[in-house]
Amino acid sequence: MQSLKSRGLLQYNIHQKRWVWNEDIIRAEDITDNVLHLLYSKMNGLSGDVQTLLKVMACFGSSTNESVIGYLSESAEYAGVRNGLEGALSDGFIVKDEEGCLQFVHDKVREAAYNLIPDSDKKQFHYHLGKSLYSFCDGEDVGDTIFLIASQINHGKEWILRDEDLSVCISELNMKAGEKALDGCDHNTAYSYLGAAL
Repeated sequence: MQSLKSRGLLQYNIHQKRWVWNEDIIRAEDITDNVLHLLYSKMNGLSGDVQTLLKVMACFGSSTNESVIGYLSESAEYAGVRNGLEGALSDGFIVKDEEGCLQFVHDKVREAAYNLIPDSDKKQFHYHLGKSLYSFCDGEDVGDTIFLIASQINHGKEWILRDEDLSVCISELNMKAGEKALDGCDHNTAYSYLGAAL
């Protein structure tokens, strides 16, 4: 509303003793960009832990399980995400259901959180996120979390080539994810992971 007022689209009429506006002009404005800018500005002023949590969750999509945040909080790089979770919940950016599923309250909140990561750093951020999850879960049966780990690493394909020590392990991870997708009859997903394994 402050933005509308500052641009003269919302005005207080002293004679009528009420707020007045031209609805057609306001509808023609690109409010979506303004909402994203406002959310981004608010998020940019949050603590580092909350910002990191929001970035991490934005990389995962609209929702993730709290156990994944727990895995990440065990690593030095993402140790503050547990504290960030509390802040993001109390600030109303995400909600948690009874089953521990964390979800952004709106797609635009997720989009603003994802924009906290500079475009030039997004692929590397995904890769390091997946690599941290992989190192924590390596050798364990992580169920469907294998898809999350593989997809994060695969977002940063060029980083895989720079990490020769892990390239074989990442191929094996993609192979396991592809086989698991085939077991669930999800052939498109299986094709994607099996292709990344090559």
